[in-house]
Amino acid sequence: MINFLRSLLILLLFSSCNSEKITEYDLIITNATIIDVLGDTLTYSKLIAISKDSIRLVDDMANLDQYKAEEKFDANDNFVMPGLWDNHVHFRGGDSLIDENKNLLPLFLAYGITNVRDAGGDITQSVLSWKNQIAKKELKGPVILTSGPKLDGKKPAWPGSIIVETSEDVNFALDSLENLEVDYVKMYDGSLTKEVFYEIIKQAEKRGLKTTGHMPLSADLLTATELGLDGTEHMYYVIKSCSPLADSLTKVNPSYSMFPEIVKSYDPELANSVFNKLASQNAYITPTLHIGTVLSELTEIDHTTDSLLNYIGTGIQKTYKGRLETAIRAKSQGNSSRSQLGILAKEMIVPLYDSGVKLLAGSDSGAFNSFVYPGESLHLELQSLVAAGLTPKQALITSIVNGPEFFGLGKFYGSIAKNKVANLVILDKNPLEDIKNLTNIKASIIKGKVYDKIMLDNLLKNIKN
Repeated sequence: MINFLRSLLILLLFSSCNSEKITEYDLIITNATIIDVLGDTLTYSKLIAISKDSIRLVDDMANLDQYKAEEKFDANDNFVMPGLWDNHVHFRGGDSLIDENKNLLPLFLAYGITNVRDAGGDITQSVLSWKNQIAKKELKGPVILTSGPKLDGKKPAWPGSIIVETSEDVNFALDSLENLEVDYVKMYDGSLTKEVFYEIIKQAEKRGLKTTGHMPLSADLLTATELGLDGTEHMYYVIKSCSPLADSLTKVNPSYSMFPEIVKSYDPELANSVFNKLASQNAYITPTLHIGTVLSELTEIDHTTDSLLNYIGTGIQKTYKGRLETAIRAKSQGNSSRSQLGILAKEMIVPLYDSGVKLLAGSDSGAFNSFVYPGESLHLELQSLVAAGLTPKQALITSIVNGPEFFGLGKFYGSIAKNKVANLVILDKNPLEDIKNLTNIKASIIKGKVYDKIMLDNLLKNIKN
Protein backbone atom coordinates (compact mmCIF):
# COMPACT_ATOMS: atom_id res chain seq x y z
CA MET A 1 0.00 0.00 0.00
CA ILE A 2 2.79 2.40 0.87
CA ASN A 3 4.51 1.60 -2.43
CA PHE A 4 1.24 2.18 -4.28
CA LEU A 5 0.72 5.58 -2.61
CA ARG A 6 4.32 6.53 -3.33
CA SER A 7 3.84 5.57 -7.00
CA LEU A 8 0.58 7.53 -7.18
CA LEU A 9 2.21 10.60 -5.64
CA ILE A 10 5.07 10.43 -8.15
CA LEU A 11 2.54 10.09 -10.99
CA LEU A 12 0.57 13.11 -9.74
CA LEU A 13 3.73 15.18 -9.39
CA PHE A 14 4.86 14.20 -12.88
CA SER A 15 1.42 15.04 -14.31
CA SER A 16 1.44 18.39 -12.49
CA CYS A 17 4.88 19.26 -13.87
CA ASN A 18 3.74 18.37 -17.38
CA SER A 19 0.60 20.52 -17.12
CA GLU A 20 2.69 23.48 -15.98
CA LYS A 21 4.96 23.09 -18.99
CA ILE A 22 2.13 23.30 -21.50
CA THR A 23 1.87 26.96 -22.47
CA GLU A 24 -0.59 28.46 -24.94
CA TYR A 25 0.27 31.03 -27.61
CA ASP A 26 -1.60 32.85 -30.35
CA LEU A 27 0.50 31.32 -33.14
CA ILE A 28 3.17 28.68 -33.45
CA ILE A 29 5.23 28.43 -36.62
CA THR A 30 6.40 24.85 -36.93
CA ASN A 31 9.20 23.15 -38.87
CA ALA A 32 11.15 26.37 -39.35
CA THR A 33 14.66 26.65 -40.70
CA ILE A 34 15.72 29.88 -39.02
CA ILE A 35 18.12 32.23 -40.76
CA ASP A 36 20.50 34.12 -38.47
CA VAL A 37 21.58 36.91 -40.80
CA LEU A 38 24.24 38.37 -38.51
CA GLY A 39 25.69 34.94 -37.83
CA ASP A 40 25.30 33.84 -41.45
CA THR A 41 23.96 30.51 -40.13
CA LEU A 42 20.91 28.27 -40.23
CA THR A 43 19.20 26.34 -37.44
CA TYR A 44 16.86 23.53 -38.42
CA SER A 45 13.65 22.01 -37.14
CA LYS A 46 12.58 24.89 -34.92
CA LEU A 47 9.27 26.19 -33.65
CA ILE A 48 8.53 29.88 -33.11
CA ALA A 49 5.82 30.72 -30.59
CA ILE A 50 4.14 34.11 -30.95
CA SER A 51 1.62 35.98 -28.80
CA LYS A 52 0.20 39.37 -29.71
CA ASP A 53 2.95 41.23 -31.55
CA SER A 54 6.02 39.43 -30.24
CA ILE A 55 8.01 36.24 -30.37
CA ARG A 56 7.68 34.56 -26.98
CA LEU A 57 9.72 31.44 -27.53
CA VAL A 58 12.01 29.67 -29.97
CA ASP A 59 12.44 25.95 -29.33
CA ASP A 60 13.18 22.59 -30.94
CA MET A 61 10.36 20.82 -32.76
CA ALA A 62 10.96 17.85 -30.46
CA ASN A 63 9.30 19.89 -27.69
CA LEU A 64 6.19 20.84 -29.67
CA ASP A 65 3.89 18.77 -27.45
CA GLN A 66 4.68 21.12 -24.55
CA TYR A 67 2.95 24.04 -26.29
CA LYS A 68 -0.53 24.87 -27.52
CA ALA A 69 -1.65 27.59 -29.92
CA GLU A 70 -4.85 29.02 -31.34
CA GLU A 71 -3.21 28.78 -34.76
CA LYS A 72 -0.32 26.84 -36.24
CA PHE A 73 1.47 27.50 -39.48
CA ASP A 74 3.72 24.86 -40.96
CA ALA A 75 6.86 26.39 -42.48
CA ASN A 76 7.51 22.97 -43.98
CA ASP A 77 11.27 23.20 -43.35
CA ASN A 78 11.43 26.44 -45.35
CA PHE A 79 13.56 29.44 -44.38
CA VAL A 80 12.30 31.94 -41.82
CA MET A 81 14.00 35.30 -41.30
CA PRO A 82 13.08 38.77 -40.02
CA GLY A 83 10.92 40.72 -42.45
CA LEU A 84 12.59 43.15 -44.82
CA TRP A 85 12.81 46.89 -44.21
CA ASP A 86 12.55 49.36 -47.10
CA ASN A 87 14.27 52.39 -45.63
CA HIS A 88 13.28 54.97 -48.23
CA VAL A 89 9.79 55.09 -49.72
CA HIS A 90 7.35 57.89 -50.51
CA PHE A 91 3.60 58.27 -50.10
CA ARG A 92 2.69 61.49 -51.90
CA GLY A 93 0.92 63.20 -54.78
CA GLY A 94 -1.79 65.20 -53.03
CA ASP A 95 -5.36 64.44 -51.98
CA SER A 96 -6.34 63.06 -55.38
CA LEU A 97 -3.79 60.25 -55.05
CA ILE A 98 -4.47 59.21 -51.44
CA ASP A 99 -6.37 56.05 -52.41
CA GLU A 100 -3.78 55.09 -55.02
CA ASN A 101 -1.03 55.43 -52.42
CA LYS A 102 -3.02 53.34 -49.95
CA ASN A 103 -3.38 50.63 -52.59
CA LEU A 104 0.41 50.29 -52.73
CA LEU A 105 0.56 48.86 -49.19
CA PRO A 106 -0.16 45.21 -50.16
CA LEU A 107 2.72 45.29 -52.65
CA PHE A 108 5.16 45.61 -49.78
CA LEU A 109 3.68 42.58 -48.00
CA ALA A 110 3.79 40.54 -51.20
CA TYR A 111 7.55 41.09 -51.34
CA GLY A 112 8.22 40.24 -47.69
CA ILE A 113 8.62 43.86 -46.60
CA THR A 114 7.21 44.24 -43.11
CA ASN A 115 8.54 47.73 -42.28
CA VAL A 116 8.94 50.88 -44.37
CA ARG A 117 10.52 54.26 -43.65
CA ASP A 118 8.41 56.92 -45.35
CA ALA A 119 10.74 59.74 -46.40
CA GLY A 120 8.21 62.54 -46.55
CA GLY A 121 5.33 63.70 -48.67
CA ASP A 122 2.18 65.77 -48.78
CA ILE A 123 -0.46 63.34 -47.44
CA THR A 124 0.87 63.12 -43.90
CA GLN A 125 -2.48 62.81 -42.12
CA SER A 126 -3.43 59.86 -44.30
CA VAL A 127 -0.06 58.17 -43.74
CA LEU A 128 -0.39 58.63 -39.98
CA SER A 129 -3.90 57.18 -40.13
CA TRP A 130 -2.65 54.12 -42.06
CA LYS A 131 0.18 53.73 -39.59
CA ASN A 132 -2.28 53.56 -36.69
CA GLN A 133 -4.68 51.25 -38.53
CA ILE A 134 -1.85 48.84 -39.38
CA ALA A 135 -0.69 48.88 -35.76
CA LYS A 136 -4.22 47.92 -34.71
CA LYS A 137 -4.37 45.26 -37.49
CA GLU A 138 -7.30 47.08 -39.08
CA LEU A 139 -5.40 47.64 -42.34
CA LYS A 140 -3.18 45.27 -44.29
CA GLY A 141 0.26 46.74 -44.84
CA PRO A 142 3.78 47.07 -43.46
CA VAL A 143 4.65 48.89 -40.26
CA ILE A 144 5.19 52.54 -41.23
CA LEU A 145 7.77 54.88 -39.72
CA THR A 146 7.37 58.36 -41.17
CA SER A 147 9.07 61.74 -41.23
CA GLY A 148 5.82 63.51 -42.01
CA PRO A 149 6.37 66.75 -43.99
CA LYS A 150 9.85 67.55 -45.25
CA LEU A 151 11.65 70.64 -44.03
CA ASP A 152 12.74 72.94 -46.88
CA GLY A 153 13.58 76.57 -47.57
CA LYS A 154 11.66 79.58 -48.89
CA LYS A 155 10.73 77.86 -52.16
CA PRO A 156 10.13 74.16 -51.31
CA ALA A 157 10.82 71.63 -54.03
CA TRP A 158 7.86 69.47 -52.96
CA PRO A 159 4.28 70.31 -51.94
CA GLY A 160 3.42 69.81 -48.30
CA SER A 161 6.87 70.78 -47.01
CA ILE A 162 7.30 73.00 -43.95
CA ILE A 163 9.16 76.22 -44.80
CA VAL A 164 12.09 77.02 -42.54
CA GLU A 165 14.12 80.19 -43.09
CA THR A 166 15.22 81.21 -39.59
CA SER A 167 16.14 79.69 -36.24
CA GLU A 168 12.65 80.55 -34.99
CA ASP A 169 11.16 78.74 -37.97
CA VAL A 170 13.21 75.68 -37.08
CA ASN A 171 11.83 75.67 -33.55
CA PHE A 172 8.27 75.99 -34.84
CA ALA A 173 8.80 73.28 -37.46
CA LEU A 174 10.18 70.80 -34.94
CA ASP A 175 7.30 71.58 -32.58
CA SER A 176 4.92 70.77 -35.42
CA LEU A 177 6.65 67.49 -36.20
CA GLU A 178 6.65 66.46 -32.54
CA ASN A 179 2.95 67.29 -32.30
CA LEU A 180 2.37 65.01 -35.28
CA GLU A 181 4.41 62.31 -33.47
CA VAL A 182 6.58 61.59 -36.49
CA ASP A 183 9.45 59.14 -36.19
CA TYR A 184 12.27 61.30 -37.54
CA VAL A 185 13.09 64.57 -39.32
CA LYS A 186 13.64 64.71 -43.09
CA MET A 187 15.33 67.74 -44.70
CA TYR A 188 15.28 68.62 -48.38
CA ASP A 189 17.60 70.82 -50.40
CA GLY A 190 15.11 72.61 -52.61
CA SER A 191 16.04 76.01 -51.19
CA LEU A 192 17.26 75.20 -47.70
CA THR A 193 20.30 77.27 -46.67
CA LYS A 194 23.28 75.59 -45.05
CA GLU A 195 22.87 77.76 -41.94
CA VAL A 196 19.28 76.65 -41.41
CA PHE A 197 20.23 73.06 -42.30
CA TYR A 198 22.84 73.07 -39.54
CA GLU A 199 20.37 74.71 -37.16
CA ILE A 200 17.77 71.98 -37.78
CA ILE A 201 20.36 69.35 -36.89
CA LYS A 202 21.43 71.15 -33.71
CA GLN A 203 17.91 71.75 -32.45
CA ALA A 204 16.75 68.24 -33.36
CA GLU A 205 19.75 66.80 -31.56
CA LYS A 206 18.74 68.62 -28.38
CA ARG A 207 15.25 67.15 -28.67
CA GLY A 208 16.53 63.64 -29.33
CA LEU A 209 15.08 63.56 -32.86
CA LYS A 210 16.73 61.58 -35.64
CA THR A 211 17.68 63.58 -38.74
CA THR A 212 18.42 62.63 -42.31
CA GLY A 213 17.68 63.81 -45.82
CA HIS A 214 19.10 65.83 -48.68
CA MET A 215 21.82 68.33 -47.88
CA PRO A 216 22.23 71.82 -49.36
CA LEU A 217 25.24 71.59 -51.66
CA SER A 218 26.66 74.66 -49.94
CA ALA A 219 26.90 72.61 -46.72
CA ASP A 220 29.55 70.11 -45.66
CA LEU A 221 28.64 66.51 -44.81
CA LEU A 222 31.34 66.00 -42.19
CA THR A 223 30.40 69.23 -40.43
CA ALA A 224 26.77 68.11 -40.42
CA THR A 225 27.54 64.68 -38.97
CA GLU A 226 29.67 66.26 -36.26
CA LEU A 227 26.67 68.41 -35.33
CA GLY A 228 24.56 65.26 -35.03
CA LEU A 229 23.18 64.46 -38.49
CA ASP A 230 22.20 60.79 -38.31
CA GLY A 231 21.93 59.96 -41.99
CA THR A 232 22.01 61.14 -45.56
CA GLU A 233 19.87 60.01 -48.47
CA HIS A 234 21.48 59.06 -51.79
CA MET A 235 25.17 59.22 -52.63
CA TYR A 236 25.56 62.80 -53.88
CA TYR A 237 26.81 64.27 -50.64
CA VAL A 238 29.25 61.49 -49.82
CA ILE A 239 30.68 61.70 -53.35
CA LYS A 240 31.06 65.48 -53.02
CA SER A 241 33.01 65.07 -49.79
CA CYS A 242 35.50 62.80 -51.58
CA SER A 243 36.64 65.40 -54.12
CA PRO A 244 39.55 67.74 -53.34
CA LEU A 245 37.83 70.27 -55.62
CA ALA A 246 34.60 70.28 -53.59
CA ASP A 247 35.30 73.49 -51.65
CA SER A 248 36.39 75.53 -54.67
CA LEU A 249 33.53 74.25 -56.85
CA THR A 250 31.04 74.97 -54.07
CA LYS A 251 32.21 78.58 -53.77
CA VAL A 252 31.72 79.12 -57.51
CA ASN A 253 28.42 77.28 -58.04
CA PRO A 254 26.90 75.10 -55.29
CA SER A 255 24.56 73.15 -57.58
CA TYR A 256 24.27 69.69 -59.11
CA SER A 257 25.89 71.01 -62.29
CA MET A 258 29.27 70.68 -60.57
CA PHE A 259 29.01 66.89 -60.28
CA PRO A 260 30.76 65.98 -63.53
CA GLU A 261 33.86 67.71 -62.11
CA ILE A 262 33.27 66.19 -58.67
CA VAL A 263 33.15 62.70 -60.18
CA LYS A 264 36.28 63.24 -62.28
CA SER A 265 38.25 64.47 -59.27
CA TYR A 266 37.16 61.69 -56.88
CA ASP A 267 40.13 60.79 -54.65
CA PRO A 268 40.12 57.27 -53.11
CA GLU A 269 42.57 58.27 -50.38
CA LEU A 270 40.45 61.25 -49.38
CA ALA A 271 37.40 59.00 -49.61
CA ASN A 272 38.82 56.54 -47.07
CA SER A 273 39.43 59.41 -44.66
CA VAL A 274 35.85 60.64 -45.14
CA PHE A 275 34.41 57.14 -44.67
CA ASN A 276 36.32 56.62 -41.43
CA LYS A 277 35.06 59.93 -40.07
CA LEU A 278 31.49 59.08 -41.01
CA ALA A 279 31.83 55.68 -39.34
CA SER A 280 33.17 57.29 -36.16
CA GLN A 281 30.02 59.43 -36.05
CA ASN A 282 27.76 56.37 -36.52
CA ALA A 283 26.46 57.80 -39.81
CA TYR A 284 23.87 56.03 -41.96
CA ILE A 285 23.91 56.31 -45.77
CA THR A 286 21.01 55.24 -48.00
CA PRO A 287 22.61 54.64 -51.43
CA THR A 288 19.42 54.04 -53.53
CA LEU A 289 21.44 52.45 -56.34
CA HIS A 290 18.53 50.83 -58.16
CA ILE A 291 16.55 54.00 -58.80
CA GLY A 292 19.71 55.61 -60.12
CA THR A 293 20.01 52.83 -62.68
CA VAL A 294 16.34 53.03 -63.64
CA LEU A 295 16.42 56.80 -64.14
CA SER A 296 19.67 56.70 -66.10
CA GLU A 297 18.13 54.16 -68.51
CA LEU A 298 14.67 55.71 -68.91
CA THR A 299 15.20 56.57 -72.56
CA GLU A 300 16.60 53.13 -73.35
CA ILE A 301 14.08 50.77 -71.74
CA ASP A 302 10.38 50.47 -72.58
CA HIS A 303 8.51 50.10 -69.29
CA THR A 304 5.03 50.05 -70.78
CA THR A 305 4.88 46.26 -70.52
CA ASP A 306 6.16 46.02 -66.92
CA SER A 307 3.93 43.53 -65.11
CA LEU A 308 3.89 45.62 -61.92
CA LEU A 309 2.59 48.64 -63.80
CA ASN A 310 -0.78 46.85 -63.54
CA TYR A 311 -0.77 47.55 -59.78
CA ILE A 312 0.04 51.26 -60.06
CA GLY A 313 -2.89 53.66 -60.23
CA THR A 314 -3.34 55.79 -63.33
CA GLY A 315 -2.79 58.97 -61.33
CA ILE A 316 0.58 57.80 -60.04
CA GLN A 317 1.48 56.57 -63.52
CA LYS A 318 0.91 60.10 -64.83
CA THR A 319 3.47 61.41 -62.32
CA TYR A 320 6.08 59.19 -63.97
CA LYS A 321 6.07 61.36 -67.10
CA GLY A 322 8.09 64.17 -65.52
CA ARG A 323 11.18 62.03 -64.97
CA LEU A 324 10.90 60.62 -68.48
CA GLU A 325 10.72 64.10 -70.03
CA THR A 326 13.77 65.19 -68.03
CA ALA A 327 15.69 62.11 -69.18
CA ILE A 328 14.82 62.81 -72.81
CA ARG A 329 16.07 66.41 -72.50
CA ALA A 330 19.28 65.27 -70.79
CA LYS A 331 19.97 62.73 -73.52
CA SER A 332 19.41 65.30 -76.29
CA GLN A 333 21.95 67.57 -74.58
CA GLY A 334 24.49 64.76 -74.22
CA ASN A 335 24.28 64.87 -70.41
CA SER A 336 25.45 61.53 -68.95
CA SER A 337 26.20 62.76 -65.42
CA ARG A 338 23.58 60.47 -63.82
CA SER A 339 25.25 57.39 -65.36
CA GLN A 340 28.70 58.54 -64.20
CA LEU A 341 27.40 59.13 -60.70
CA GLY A 342 25.83 55.69 -60.66
CA ILE A 343 29.04 53.95 -61.67
CA LEU A 344 31.05 55.74 -58.99
CA ALA A 345 28.39 55.15 -56.35
CA LYS A 346 28.58 51.39 -56.94
CA GLU A 347 32.38 51.45 -56.67
CA MET A 348 32.09 53.15 -53.28
CA ILE A 349 29.75 50.60 -51.66
CA VAL A 350 32.32 48.06 -50.47
CA PRO A 351 34.80 50.67 -49.14
CA LEU A 352 31.94 52.38 -47.29
CA TYR A 353 30.74 49.11 -45.78
CA ASP A 354 34.25 47.96 -44.86
CA SER A 355 34.98 51.27 -43.14
CA GLY A 356 32.04 50.75 -40.80
CA VAL A 357 29.58 53.20 -42.33
CA LYS A 358 26.08 51.79 -41.89
CA LEU A 359 24.31 51.45 -45.21
CA LEU A 360 20.51 51.41 -45.41
CA ALA A 361 18.69 49.57 -48.18
CA GLY A 362 16.03 51.87 -49.59
CA SER A 363 14.18 51.85 -52.88
CA ASP A 364 12.88 55.45 -53.18
CA SER A 365 9.68 53.99 -54.61
CA GLY A 366 6.59 56.13 -54.87
CA ALA A 367 4.78 58.67 -57.02
CA PHE A 368 7.03 60.73 -59.34
CA ASN A 369 9.83 58.13 -59.21
CA SER A 370 9.22 56.46 -62.53
CA PHE A 371 8.90 52.68 -62.74
CA VAL A 372 10.44 52.06 -59.31
CA TYR A 373 7.76 49.77 -57.97
CA PRO A 374 6.97 49.26 -54.27
CA GLY A 375 8.16 45.85 -53.11
CA GLU A 376 10.08 44.69 -56.12
CA SER A 377 12.37 47.73 -56.07
CA LEU A 378 13.76 46.85 -52.63
CA HIS A 379 14.64 43.37 -53.90
CA LEU A 380 16.38 45.01 -56.86
CA GLU A 381 18.18 47.43 -54.53
CA LEU A 382 19.52 44.49 -52.52
CA GLN A 383 20.58 42.81 -55.75
CA SER A 384 22.33 46.04 -56.76
CA LEU A 385 24.23 46.10 -53.47
CA VAL A 386 25.37 42.52 -54.06
CA ALA A 387 26.35 43.37 -57.65
CA ALA A 388 28.39 46.24 -56.18
CA GLY A 389 30.38 43.74 -54.10
CA LEU A 390 28.51 43.05 -50.85
CA THR A 391 27.76 39.48 -49.85
CA PRO A 392 24.08 38.49 -49.53
CA LYS A 393 24.54 38.55 -45.75
CA GLN A 394 25.91 42.10 -45.83
CA ALA A 395 23.13 43.27 -48.17
CA LEU A 396 20.47 41.81 -45.86
CA ILE A 397 22.05 43.58 -42.89
CA THR A 398 21.49 46.92 -44.66
CA SER A 399 17.76 46.17 -44.59
CA ILE A 400 16.76 44.09 -41.58
CA VAL A 401 19.48 45.07 -39.09
CA ASN A 402 20.50 48.64 -39.93
CA GLY A 403 16.90 49.70 -40.63
CA PRO A 404 15.71 49.28 -37.04
CA GLU A 405 19.06 50.34 -35.60
CA PHE A 406 18.68 53.76 -37.25
CA PHE A 407 15.68 54.29 -34.96
CA GLY A 408 17.29 52.71 -31.91
CA LEU A 409 15.02 49.69 -32.25
CA GLY A 410 17.71 47.03 -32.63
CA LYS A 411 16.63 45.15 -29.52
CA PHE A 412 13.18 44.58 -31.04
CA TYR A 413 14.20 43.59 -34.58
CA GLY A 414 16.97 42.04 -36.64
CA SER A 415 16.80 38.43 -35.50
CA ILE A 416 14.38 35.69 -34.49
CA ALA A 417 14.51 35.50 -30.72
CA LYS A 418 12.41 35.98 -27.60
CA ASN A 419 10.83 39.45 -27.26
CA LYS A 420 11.55 40.42 -30.87
CA VAL A 421 8.65 41.84 -32.91
CA ALA A 422 6.98 39.04 -34.87
CA ASN A 423 7.54 40.58 -38.30
CA LEU A 424 8.83 37.71 -40.39
CA VAL A 425 9.09 36.34 -43.90
CA ILE A 426 9.13 32.68 -44.93
CA LEU A 427 11.07 31.78 -48.07
CA ASP A 428 11.31 28.64 -50.16
CA LYS A 429 15.03 29.17 -50.78
CA ASN A 430 17.97 30.52 -48.78
CA PRO A 431 18.82 34.18 -49.56
CA LEU A 432 22.24 33.82 -47.91
CA GLU A 433 23.18 31.64 -50.87
CA ASP A 434 21.66 33.90 -53.52
CA ILE A 435 20.02 37.27 -52.79
CA LYS A 436 17.55 36.59 -55.62
CA ASN A 437 16.02 33.86 -53.45
CA LEU A 438 14.13 36.65 -51.65
CA THR A 439 11.61 36.42 -54.49
CA ASN A 440 10.50 32.94 -53.39
CA ILE A 441 8.07 34.03 -50.69
CA LYS A 442 5.88 31.50 -48.93
CA ALA A 443 4.38 33.91 -46.37
CA SER A 444 4.75 37.32 -44.75
CA ILE A 445 3.97 37.73 -41.06
CA ILE A 446 3.14 41.14 -39.58
CA LYS A 447 3.05 41.24 -35.78
CA GLY A 448 1.95 37.64 -35.64
CA LYS A 449 -0.61 37.86 -38.46
CA VAL A 450 0.16 35.35 -41.21
CA TYR A 451 -0.34 36.24 -44.88
CA ASP A 452 0.30 33.06 -46.82
CA LYS A 453 0.88 32.90 -50.57
CA ILE A 454 -2.82 32.58 -51.36
CA MET A 455 -3.70 35.56 -49.17
CA LEU A 456 -0.93 37.66 -50.69
CA ASP A 457 -2.09 36.78 -54.21
CA ASN A 458 -5.64 37.78 -53.30
CA LEU A 459 -4.44 41.10 -51.89
CA LEU A 460 -2.73 41.83 -55.18
CA LYS A 461 -5.81 40.85 -57.19
CA ASN A 462 -7.80 43.42 -55.27
CA ILE A 463 -5.52 46.29 -56.32
CA LYS A 464 -4.80 45.21 -59.89
CA ASN A 465 -5.95 47.72 -62.50
